[in-house]
Amino acid sequence: MSLLKTVQNVSANSRSVGTRYGARIVVAGSTNMDLVAHSERLPARGETLLGGAFATFAGGKGANQAVAAARLGASVTMLGCIGDDDFGVQLRACLHREGIDTAHLHTADGTSSGIAVITVAADGANTIVVAPGANAALAPGHVDAAQDVIGAAGMLICQLEVPLDTVRHAISVAARSGTPVLLNPAPAQPLPDALYRQVDVLVVNETEAHLLTDVPVDGAASAREAAACLRAKGVETVIVTLGAAGVWYSADAEEGHLAAPRVDAIDTTAAGDTFVGGFAAERVRGASIRDALDFGQRAAALSVTRQGAQASIPTQGEVRAAIR
Repeated sequence: MSLLKTVQNVSANSRSVGTRYGARIVVAGSTNMDLVAHSERLPARGETLLGGAFATFAGGKGANQAVAAARLGASVTMLGCIGDDDFGVQLRACLHREGIDTAHLHTADGTSSGIAVITVAADGANTIVVAPGANAALAPGHVDAAQDVIGAAGMLICQLEVPLDTVRHAISVAARSGTPVLLNPAPAQPLPDALYRQVDVLVVNETEAHLLTDVPVDGAASAREAAACLRAKGVETVIVTLGAAGVWYSADAEEGHLAAPRVDAIDTTAAGDTFVGGFAAERVRGASIRDALDFGQRAAALSVTRQGAQASIPTQGEVRAAIR
């Protein structure tokens, strides 16, 4: 049952509207440490280059979206796996600092934390190699241990940087409890038809929409076509993000295009994750789909004016101030 239907059909759900709106968001997904090295250009095959600045940043789509939702006003629980290494200690501490509940962030013994090795050239081009590490250890049993939290949540958010079987199980647990599900299918991969029917909100970018529908997406018109294909599979609300061109959305009672705020972007890392977190935070506060989309876009627009992944994510107060 979607958030919209929760408010329209209270008698059909054993929980009152109040326990859904304002309720906790559960994010089931990845945590990574990003290892970023800068160089004048990208190395050729077999070449060693002397690089420049190096930094480590907490990342992973799941953790990014959890941090975004928390900074943008929601109570958040992170469901995931980290390694029993120094990176795992740091990743857990980063989430703690954001006030995120990590009772279901499990430590996988004898396993390294997930990492992304990133080389960034002076012109902004990059290469990325992701080693999933402990993210691959997130299992259906971990979901079962969190089923009471998922069942009482205002929304479950999932991505695809952890095993698909685990994602499917988490979505099934949420669906049985009437907990709305937001799926951001990234990195994109084919999905079973039955999964679409359990998803309330599907957030895809142009590349993901193309892979899932075979519709090349390059603007609002083609995004509308792709969204219609995905809704025909059983998804209640489809959101196609178009970068600087805004978003197209299609739901039961409405559809349309929202332009993105115009900003001077310097780094688009985690902009999509910021959008997801902002949208979800607003929806569990009771905002309409359109208002939640607007808030998510404004949050993402602020994030691209800053460097880094989680470091770029704004707070709820910063977004509200920008709106005024």
